[in-house]
Amino acid sequence: MNDMRIDKWLWATRVFKTRTLATDACKLGRVTKNGMNVKPSHLIKVGDVIDVKKPPVTFTFEVVGLLNNRVGAKLVPNYLKNITAPEQYQILEMARIGGFVKRQKGLGRPTKKDGREMKEFTDEAFFGFDDFDDENPLWTEEDEQQLEQQLNHKTD
Repeated sequence: MNDMRIDKWLWATRVFKTRTLATDACKLGRVTKNGMNVKPSHLIKVGDVIDVKKPPVTFTFEVVGLLNNRVGAKLVPNYLKNITAPEQYQILEMARIGGFVKRQKGLGRPTKKDGREMKEFTDEAFFGFDDFDDENPLWTEEDEQQLEQQLNHKTD
């Protein structure tokens, strides 16, 4: 075997979890060979350099060997050489420290902090229910009578 489809090689060497993900990455322009975007059916051979963009990092691999089927994680170094720049791993570490980089506020499940803020907002003391003043009620009997008169007037 002298050459192989790039999407199949990316899947077989465990760069992507499924072949469909590898194919989609190629179609979206996230996979390049020697600096050029490639289609999923592009043929690769030993010695090619492949860049894979998985935001926020761009991984760089050198093709060491070709294979027919997906291999175990321990055998992957026999087929690819990871030549990713150390700066890319620093970017990855910064993203991990930063937490949820892509999570937009209001999307997804609320965090513990969001839950505490909601509880504080809906707390009874916040609305003043505990501070009810019997001497100056908000709703009086006069208000009740006026409401009844208005309702009776509308039904007549």
